[in-house]
Amino acid sequence: MPEMPEVETVKRGLNAQVKGRKIMHVEIRYQNLITGDVEQFIEFVTGSTITDVGRRAKFLLIHLDNGYTIISHLRMEGRYRVSADPAAIDKHSHAIFTLDNGQKMIYNDVRKFGRMQLWPTDDLQNNKSIQKLGPEPLSSEFTFKNLKPRIMRHRKDIKTVLLDQSVMSGLGNIYVDEVLWKVKIHPETPANHLTDENIQAIIEASNEEMKMGIESGGSTVRSYVDATGHTGHMQDRLKVYGKEGTPCPRCGTEIKKIKVGGRGTHFCPYCQVVQ
Repeated sequence: MPEMPEVETVKRGLNAQVKGRKIMHVEIRYQNLITGDVEQFIEFVTGSTITDVGRRAKFLLIHLDNGYTIISHLRMEGRYRVSADPAAIDKHSHAIFTLDNGQKMIYNDVRKFGRMQLWPTDDLQNNKSIQKLGPEPLSSEFTFKNLKPRIMRHRKDIKTVLLDQSVMSGLGNIYVDEVLWKVKIHPETPANHLTDENIQAIIEASNEEMKMGIESGGSTVRSYVDATGHTGHMQDRLKVYGKEGTPCPRCGTEIKKIKVGGRGTHFCPYCQVVQ
């Protein structure tokens, strides 16, 4: 699933290509992609101009000049492509936005898990999906004061808690594994066993990982590409995710993969000890 660095990279790519462009025609080929009335979605979007593409955690926010925003979640394998080439449209192209310069903003999703929803821009804070999101890294709200009570109220393992987007948002399986390795915390450590120092370290490591991920254009572990069709490079900088059977870069112990909360989890059994 694209995480915060990947969605930020897509956001920046789309802004460079579609900001200021008028949407002349909208074709929705997979009706379940749209949350809400499909015909109303098409009616409201057609003829509007894209004023900006924003982001909140893993959600893309395509702002329109008519007072509405397309809230888009890529889920597992959703992706955007902007192209005038007819070959760019295939059987997995589920939404096609024709722009006033002849280009098309194409939403592709092999697994059909992604969703789009039209919502009044001035009321985004009351959208159920946006409303429940916790603070995200690199934001002014991502502080010890805000994060400590959100983490410490849980007895579940810290891996599951950090994946909970209502606790802190933007990180998924890849980056949570990387953060926990960096701070030397075992993924099965109960969240309420963490010290203040542990929580502060998680905050700092999350900021560092997100910054590095964005600078690297995201991680292409499976199918992720940015809005220009290019892969990211963060996968070349990962320390533990997908590295089972290889030596830990810090101590040389073999990286293990286990299931935590139903998710494949990578860690170093020597560096990361349950607290």
